[in-house]
Amino acid sequence: MINQVTLVGRLTKDPDLRYTPDGKAVSNITLAVNRNFRNNEGDYEADFVHCTIWKKTAENTAQYCKKGSIIGVTGRIQTRRYDNQEGKKVYVTEVVAELVQFIGTKQQKEEKTKDFEHIGL
Repeated sequence: MINQVTLVGRLTKDPDLRYTPDGKAVSNITLAVNRNFRNNEGDYEADFVHCTIWKKTAENTAQYCKKGSIIGVTGRIQTRRYDNQEGKKVYVTEVVAELVQFIGTKQQKEEKTKDFEHIGL
């Protein structure tokens, strides 16, 4: 069986870094990933994918990335279930990251745009 996913998108908020009781670092992020087609209004829509990052990768992501950062995530899809306060079963589907690559920031994109405007492109 194959369970592998690769996504590139922007962080919707700063990564939150926590530690489990046994000291393992964990961070949950949401990645906004644009769809490859436009809707009826001519706009690109995005999917918001929840990802879980563990150990040193979680610490590095929390240290070097912030809201708007562009990152690549390779990992596996995982589904879990729990009972909410009302006793109903809730299913959660998320990506458990195995590799995170830091691609850029929103600020870097804005700086490149200014550079192109400066030279007349």
